[in-house]
Amino acid sequence: MGTLRRLLRGSISTSAASTGESTATAATAEPSAEAKRPDGQLDVCLLSYRSNPYSGGQGVYVKYLSRALTDLGHSVDVVSGKPYPDLDDDVGLVKLPGENVVDELDRLGQFEPSYLRDPLALYEWLSALTGGFPDPYAFGRRVVDYFENHDPDYDVIHDNQSLCHGLRTLRERGHPVVATVHHPITVDRDAALAAADDWTERLLTRRWYRFLRMQREVIQGLPHVLTVSESAKHRTVTDFGADPDSIRVVHNGIDTDLFRPIDRDHDRPRVMTTVSADVPLKGARHLLEGFATVRESIDAELVVVGEFDEGGDCDRLVSELGIGDAIETHSEISYERMVELYGTADVAVVPSIYEGFGLPAGEALACGVPVVATTGGGLPEVVGDAGVLVEPGDADAIADAVRDLLTDDQRRRELGQRGRDRIVEEFDWERAARETVREYRAAIESRSGGV
Repeated sequence: MGTLRRLLRGSISTSAASTGESTATAATAEPSAEAKRPDGQLDVCLLSYRSNPYSGGQGVYVKYLSRALTDLGHSVDVVSGKPYPDLDDDVGLVKLPGENVVDELDRLGQFEPSYLRDPLALYEWLSALTGGFPDPYAFGRRVVDYFENHDPDYDVIHDNQSLCHGLRTLRERGHPVVATVHHPITVDRDAALAAADDWTERLLTRRWYRFLRMQREVIQGLPHVLTVSESAKHRTVTDFGADPDSIRVVHNGIDTDLFRPIDRDHDRPRVMTTVSADVPLKGARHLLEGFATVRESIDAELVVVGEFDEGGDCDRLVSELGIGDAIETHSEISYERMVELYGTADVAVVPSIYEGFGLPAGEALACGVPVVATTGGGLPEVVGDAGVLVEPGDADAIADAVRDLLTDDQRRRELGQRGRDRIVEEFDWERAARETVREYRAAIESRSGGV
């Protein structure tokens, strides 16, 4: 059960109750009822099977891309499964139901009579009970039902990482479809398998990630795919067998008005990290080991945005290393509070084994905080020469880099300014939205031409 619980918790980053509703009445809000407009502005349907605004990058992506698209004059409805996103007032939200067992683990052992009236809800519960992750497939089924029952008139459908069978159905019915891959979840699976202790844990891990077969099949049939880094594009081709000519790289933006430098006010040296999921891919254990080494010579504190699973590997490691009294955790905080915490940090660390993009690195750089990050995935594309890069999984290298920065005020100031300048100049949500719209128009043109 410990392995299943860890997989359930980890999934909410990659990927953020039973309702008793049938899929035929899934929507809780009607989409924006704007007719087709002659000025070239589009009606966009943005699909997101999980949109937690406090955990992982998918909720952030939905929030900021929808905002940037509406700022350009387009109309956007987000069709989301649970947990639902935090959106601007001028963005529509269609809430689809779902069991959301990954956020309510105590319900795994509870059969509910309403499941007999809703076969899809029963499937979700049984799948999670037996170690599966049903969310992407179930979301796709509900999206198709929603389109059948409400017949919304969107110009383009943009999927955020679900890569569900429902996309093929929508394309077959003539809808232009674009999909974003933040990174193939094969990366998460491989990291979990490498960290597994025994054959039982490896078996549970393979069961959990069976949805990858669906995603691989679906993406091979999609001619319009976005990835958020060159690294993510490469892995999408190699791991999923996607056609490289179908993929366009559009880097995420960073909200540089929100994430900005503020005056630092603290007594002890402070290191900050963001833990969106307590899973091997995020490399938190390597940071903890490195931080313990730093503590041997510097009386530093570690600020963790997120939390370690109680009784999990990182929680036990904190006790073994004897560093619990030097760690301060904050979970489900607002963006404004996160900026305040960055304002107390001397160094930010992104220890991930792999990141498709690395929003925490970009946000720290935007706040003028020197960054130590790994070379895993897209992080070098974000950090560039504005931070210190180390090999993934190298706790000693993390310790050396953090210690060097904590003892060099001038270098911290130089990297802080360089990082802020880099993000402002190169990572803008308006640019990301314009490039995304170009892919929308290509998808619309290809569908109108019968492609």
